[in-house]
Amino acid sequence: MTIVAFLSRNISLNQLLKRSCIYGQNVRFLASHAKFAEHKSLEKLRNIGISAHIDSGKTTLTERILFYTGRISEMHEVKGKDNVGATMDSMELERQRGITIQSAATYTLYKDHNINIIDTPGHVDFTVEVERALRVLDGAILVLCAVGGVQSQTLTVNRQMKRYNVPCLAFINKLDRMGANPKKVLQQMRNKLHHNAAFIQLPIGLESNTKGIIDLIAQKALYFEGDFGETVREDEIPKNMNAEVNEKRQELIEHLSNADDTLGELYLNEAEITEKDIMDAVRRSCLKRKFTPVLVGTALKNKGVQPLLDAVINYLPHPGEVENYAFREKSDSEQTKVLLDSNRNDAKPFVGLAFKLEAGKYGQLTYFRCYQGMLKKSESLYNTRTRKKVRAQKLVRLHADQMEDVTEVYAGDIFALFGIDCASGDTFVKDVNLNLSMESIYVPDAVVSMSVQPKHSKDRDNFAKGINRFTREDPTLRVHYDTDNKESIISGMGELHLEIYAQRLEREYNCPIILGKPKVSFRETITSPCEFDYLHKKQSGGAGQYARVIGILEPLPPQKNTVIEFSDETIGTNVPKQYIPGVEKGFRSMCEKGLLSGHKIAGIRFRIIDGMHHSVDSSEFAFFQAAQGAIRHTFEYGNWRLLEPIMLVEVTGPHEFQGVVLGQISKRKGLVNSTEVIDDWFTIIAEVPLNEMFGYSGELRSTTQGKGEFTMEYARYSPCVPEVQEEQIRLYQESQGIVVEKSQKSKN
Repeated sequence: MTIVAFLSRNISLNQLLKRSCIYGQNVRFLASHAKFAEHKSLEKLRNIGISAHIDSGKTTLTERILFYTGRISEMHEVKGKDNVGATMDSMELERQRGITIQSAATYTLYKDHNINIIDTPGHVDFTVEVERALRVLDGAILVLCAVGGVQSQTLTVNRQMKRYNVPCLAFINKLDRMGANPKKVLQQMRNKLHHNAAFIQLPIGLESNTKGIIDLIAQKALYFEGDFGETVREDEIPKNMNAEVNEKRQELIEHLSNADDTLGELYLNEAEITEKDIMDAVRRSCLKRKFTPVLVGTALKNKGVQPLLDAVINYLPHPGEVENYAFREKSDSEQTKVLLDSNRNDAKPFVGLAFKLEAGKYGQLTYFRCYQGMLKKSESLYNTRTRKKVRAQKLVRLHADQMEDVTEVYAGDIFALFGIDCASGDTFVKDVNLNLSMESIYVPDAVVSMSVQPKHSKDRDNFAKGINRFTREDPTLRVHYDTDNKESIISGMGELHLEIYAQRLEREYNCPIILGKPKVSFRETITSPCEFDYLHKKQSGGAGQYARVIGILEPLPPQKNTVIEFSDETIGTNVPKQYIPGVEKGFRSMCEKGLLSGHKIAGIRFRIIDGMHHSVDSSEFAFFQAAQGAIRHTFEYGNWRLLEPIMLVEVTGPHEFQGVVLGQISKRKGLVNSTEVIDDWFTIIAEVPLNEMFGYSGELRSTTQGKGEFTMEYARYSPCVPEVQEEQIRLYQESQGIVVEKSQKSKN
């Protein structure tokens, strides 16, 4: 048998090595297999992500994809009894907990197409992993549980896909589970996610009777045979399903006609609609995000995965069909949009985006997406943010925690480099004069803070090394030193987020740490406009300081209550333009710590309308001081209040505990949005202040006999109740009093 025959059957490298010995083939064919994977034409390349709510089966689905494409020789379960764990969960903590913590990249071959896959976490605490994966991917598979349907994190993932305009397929997984209802899930997609969605497949049986699926477009039944469902057998549609198939196929055509003009014209003219017409319409409308094809299956029981791969190839875009833009800086601080050439054209200058950092055993590993041109091993690159020159000494393709060397990468490829000093979201080019930078990655604000310190003072060096590494890798993890309370504060997306990093510090750096009581990131804001007229005047011999600022501090609308704005409305020369940046810096520095409770100031606009300057004593620093004085003035005379983060909480559990759970939510000042009962299980969606959610996990488990589960994600900031505000102000004033007292004692 020739090596081409092996390749066409998607044989893995390990299998090829074994068989090459049997057939007397030379080991050099291993290299040819790798090269075969690297240099596909653009049309034969797909970059996809697998995203969903926690525990919807993303990692299990990825494991099946790798097995059926010959990338791995055997499958393992996420929480398997063999203690091996799924391929993409390479971290020990992931295998122990049975959850994905870090996104993992791999690539595989299927039907002569090279598919780059990123498996992402489902838990809201690791949402930045999904964010940066979707930033660099061309398409996505949205996995939904056939029982749970559209859940809280599904809504978040859907918003992220919309933010980056990523086309997606929907895959309703877990048809074998008790209570599976794909029709209900489709209805939720239309109502909650507002997708124009329709089935392109139907299940043959549900729960324990799941036998196969029906392809509505080709009108045939597919059965998955063999020990692991690796053989797909086509057959006629069961007679008892003919009526349902015709009805759902008609529904598919109607939904497609609303999204695609070409098919709509055929439908209105009552012309014959062929299989190719439907497939072309699905592809066109899917690329424009006007239609979402819905596929079904059960990854755990090895059904429906191969047709999903066919759909990825048929309906999701290749890199050449996606428009990617960079920004060119002009001398007058303006930006112009530049469309990048996604074709594999060597003549075009290289443009790449570093989207993830990871410290491996060989040093820092930086994940890249090549958007234009090509990069060869040992070539030099320039970071457009820092203007530093670096060298690409080692180019690798990734397969979970394994790496394979490559000599060159082209537009559309996802790869990694070693030893590059940069930040997540940096743009790299080969030509130093190519002044381009790509849009960075959206990073949400941290919502939970805890005090942190090493258990043993001798571990301080290891603690510093670990924290430095983790904050570089994860932009949502922040650490700062609170000078008032004399302690280090670690902030993140949730209790689990901080708990995971605490465990990683102990495991990877042998540095056990002590986490203090969680602290919520409140915000301070003003409730009504407050005028200010502040004069900063200081004379102590020599050059003095003189600056006067007049203006208004006003609240922003509720939807913008997490940002601050500065507006220069001065006319004339009372405040020279060179001093305006000093005013803005003074305002922004004061917003870092409010005077009410010590939390950040947000949701305000600083409008400078007029002022005065002195020809000798005025300076940018003087106006910096004047702006700070103006903010202090508004704290004395304005009306200020605290804002607290409100979380969208979804609780599920047995129906008999619904009343108890509703009582718990009310006790925690929660507002119930909706309740739903399906098959003796309830789902409650409520909005609860984060400050009230600490310790809820244990309370829920104890009152529901361990059967209740909840997930939460940040929704918005909202004014807190007066007693909470008073408590926060009192605690802040006490801490300030303790600091003052200590400093006075030290002076004595």
